[in-house]
Amino acid sequence: MTADVKVRQELDLDARWALHPQVALRPESFGALLYHFGTRKLSFLKNRTIVAIIESFPEHPDMRSAIAAAGISESGMAPYVKALSTLADSKMISKL
Repeated sequence: MTADVKVRQELDLDARWALHPQVALRPESFGALLYHFGTRKLSFLKNRTIVAIIESFPEHPDMRSAIAAAGISESGMAPYVKALSTLADSKMISKL
């Protein structure tokens, strides 16, 4: 099993996701800053597509739909899923 396949199995793409309630997203010229008020962790998002996906979570029934709406095909979604998985692991985004 490859790492990408493992990430896809661990991150539930068919669930609804949102920013963690204790996280603020601040758009910046390079992408965005995420700050978790609970853990005091700061993350820099340098990929505007990831920012767009996260911002669109409320508009979509699941993560897969949010990724597709950003124009990412099923075959090209592995790097985005990996990045979103990292954000989930750090509690920046959470499953609803």
